[in-house]
Amino acid sequence: MAKILIIEDEKNLARFVELELKHENYQVVVENNGRKGLEDALNENFDAILLDLMLPDLNGLEIARRVRQAKTTPIIMMTARDSVIDRVSGLDHGADDYIVKPFAIEELLARLRAVLRRVDIEKKAQQGPSGQQKVVRFKDLTIETANRIVHRGDGKTVDLTKREYNLLMTLIENKNNVVSRDQLLNKIWGPESNIETNVVEVYVRYLRNKIDIPGRPSYIKTVRGTGYMVRDED
Repeated sequence: MAKILIIEDEKNLARFVELELKHENYQVVVENNGRKGLEDALNENFDAILLDLMLPDLNGLEIARRVRQAKTTPIIMMTARDSVIDRVSGLDHGADDYIVKPFAIEELLARLRAVLRRVDIEKKAQQGPSGQQKVVRFKDLTIETANRIVHRGDGKTVDLTKREYNLLMTLIENKNNVVSRDQLLNKIWGPESNIETNVVEVYVRYLRNKIDIPGRPSYIKTVRGTGYMVRDED
């Protein structure tokens, strides 16, 4: 039974979502205060967090940022703000998905199922047949899959976020082939996501800044008007 934390100060909405999740056999904890919600998120183990943006004492962006520093727990932002800038800001601070109020409960449940599925798939993919950590090599990059650490050819060690890691691995799994922005969006954020494709460009830039070696060509090639690719040989 998945355990879900709801951090939402609109008590009627929080109660409604709580009842719906319990009806779907989730275990649910509700907090109406941002600071208390952060304490719960850091001190307990949850399978996902449903997080409001505007909260008393501590806002949702700061909560997401602090949680992401310590844990990989999936976070779905729930907010009335729906501009591209707001969505990118939420994702930049560590959210995995973003749903705009007012929303249909069926959509929220679908998004929750999607992030939980992705976590399960990632856990299985990160373990070899014996349950040991796998190591993936591409050119002079060495990637430890369980902890998402990349060792660059110049000896620098890079710690990737979950989304940066998924982006890199998706490109490597499809090496020598162009992966479109839409394909990356569906693969990394999920088909149920309503995130704009320009978010992909933002995360490609983040990833390049971390893994590229100054003075050398980027590992990730931009195919203008189409998407991105990595190649065995330049």
